[in-house]
Amino acid sequence: MRRNNDIPAGTVTSITVTSRAIANNMLGDSLERRVDVYVPAGHDGKDLPLLVDLVGFTAGGPKHTNWQNFGENVPERADRLIADGKMAPCVIAFPDCFTRLGGNQYINSSAMGNWADFLIEECVPAIEQQFGCGGDGKRGVFGKSSGGYGSMVHALLYPDFWAAAACHAGDMGFELGYAPDFPHTLRRIAKGGGTIERFIESFENAVKLSGDDLHALMILAMAATYDPDPDSYLGIRLPVTMDTCEIIPERWAQWKRWDPLELADTHGEGLKPLKALYIDCGDVDQYNLVYGARRMTRKLAALGVEHVYEEFPDNHSSVDYRMDVSLPYLVEALSA
Repeated sequence: MRRNNDIPAGTVTSITVTSRAIANNMLGDSLERRVDVYVPAGHDGKDLPLLVDLVGFTAGGPKHTNWQNFGENVPERADRLIADGKMAPCVIAFPDCFTRLGGNQYINSSAMGNWADFLIEECVPAIEQQFGCGGDGKRGVFGKSSGGYGSMVHALLYPDFWAAAACHAGDMGFELGYAPDFPHTLRRIAKGGGTIERFIESFENAVKLSGDDLHALMILAMAATYDPDPDSYLGIRLPVTMDTCEIIPERWAQWKRWDPLELADTHGEGLKPLKALYIDCGDVDQYNLVYGARRMTRKLAALGVEHVYEEFPDNHSSVDYRMDVSLPYLVEALSA
C-alpha cells in the first residue's frame, strides 16, 4: 500500500510514561517508556475512542509510527481509512514495551515486569488524561502475534477495562506454537556456551544477530513471562530438561495456564459484554497459529460469545494490511 500524500495527515506526539509497575523486572530494563500517540487531522483527541497497538515480538510501539518503505505506517493507514470514510476518527497509542529479551506478552511477570499493570494503571490513564480520549466503553486493544496474544489475554482478563479487542495471529495452542521450538532452543544454547546465561551473553555480544538465535531468545522470553524463576539467571527456566528435552510436567503446566485456550475455559464468559471482538489468522501461518485460532473461535461459539473470525490466504509475515479490516470494526463499535 503506497502512501497517499494528498490525504490530510494526523499528528503523532511522543510522551514519556515513568513506570512503577515494571520496576520489578529482573532484566535491568528502563522504567522510562516512550508512547507515541496518533490524533487524526482536525481533532485534538477529545472524546474520541482510543485504540492501543500492541506490537509483535522484537518490536516496540514506535516501530509502527516509523517511516515505511513502499507502504504506510499505522498513522498513515489510519489517515487513509478516515479520509476514505471507512473508519471514524480515533486516537491510537503505540507504547514501547520492548525488553532485553526482545519482546513482551503484555502480562505481569516477576522477571519481565508487570506489563499488564503498566498498560492499565499507567499508560492508558496518562494518555486519556492528556488527550481527553477513551474512557469506559471507548477503549480498544489490538495487535499481531505476541501483540495479538496480549490483546486476547487482556480481553479475557480485563473485560471491564477494554471494550473491544482485535487479535491478529495471536499465540494460542502452546503445544503447537511453542513446544516444537524447544529442541531448537536447546541446540542454540549448546552452541552459545551451554547455559542460558552464556547464550544470552553471546547473543548480546554478537556483531551480527542470528535469526536462529533470535528465535531461541524468544522461547527464553516466553519462559521468563509464563513461568519466571526468581533464583535463575534473568528469571529464566525452561519447561524441559536441558539434556534430553523432556517436558517437565509442573513447569509446562505453568506455561499452559497462560494459553488463551485455557483462559477461555475459565474467563470466556467475561467476554460477552465486549462491544467487539475480532480474531483472524493466515491459513498457512508458519507457526501453526491458525489451529489455535480455529480452536478459539469454536470455544467462543460454544460459550455464546459474539465475535468475528476470519482466515485469509497468507502466512504470519507482513500482514499489516489486515488492519484495514480490524481497525474500522473496532472503532465503529467504540463510537456507538
